[in-house]
Amino acid sequence: QVQLVESGGGLVQAGGSLRLSCAASERTFSTYAMGWFRQAPGKEREFVAAIKWSEGTTYYADTVKGRFTISRDNAENTVSLQMNSLKPEDTAVYYCAARKYSFVPISNRWLYDYWGQGTQVTVSS
Repeated sequence: QVQLVESGGGLVQAGGSLRLSCAASERTFSTYAMGWFRQAPGKEREFVAAIKWSEGTTYYADTVKGRFTISRDNAENTVSLQMNSLKPEDTAVYYCAARKYSFVPISNRWLYDYWGQGTQVTVSS
């Protein structure tokens, strides 16, 4: 059972930056990919970004492409999300997730096996 713990959320002004981190409780050798999702009040949880653990291939939602960067640290079993040029519409609870299998698409939240507790990101205008 993999446990994921997010950190790094907070309040930032529009145009600012935040870096989220997600620490996994055990070695991720059996992990196919890790991703970040977000959920705003009254909305569905949506895909933000993902990274294939062994290859390092990255994927982004169109809404964050060019502003957000996902990365992983194999030695530390962590995945990070660098968020730049933040907008008020980025306000949400951000969740880290891990999946074991390579079913497509990588953006499908139902294919992720483990989830963190979430961290709040608030962007003020």
